[in-house]
Amino acid sequence: MTSTLSALVAAAALALLQWTPYIAQRAFLWGLGDFLRNYPEGFPAREPEPPLWAQRAKRAHLNMVESLPSFTAVVLASHVAGTPDVVTATPAFLFLVARVAYAVAYTAGVPFLRTPTYLLGWGATLYIAAQALGGGA
Repeated sequence: MTSTLSALVAAAALALLQWTPYIAQRAFLWGLGDFLRNYPEGFPAREPEPPLWAQRAKRAHLNMVESLPSFTAVVLASHVAGTPDVVTATPAFLFLVARVAYAVAYTAGVPFLRTPTYLLGWGATLYIAAQALGGGA
């Protein structure tokens, strides 16, 4: 497996695991009984308010779910197009690092880091797309 594809698998694993903190917090907030029943009594009108960090963690996860398909598409397209791994591996890992930093910054409520980390991942995705379209072959 190439380094670029390894970064893709790691990004997918991040998306698969990123929901864990806010779901665990929901189980704690609602209580295990209500959590296992899927909704607390009176839901959604009387849904317990999750803390801000959990709300931000959920939004960071949703943003990852929105970003992952385009990253997946350009990585797979670059692989099929035969773009050398040496050209795409660094931006692919930059995407992964940026997404981890984005999740941490967003969840922690650090606004001045959130946008730059998002843009770093976005730029890395665009770079790989450009290489897949012929810039690196």
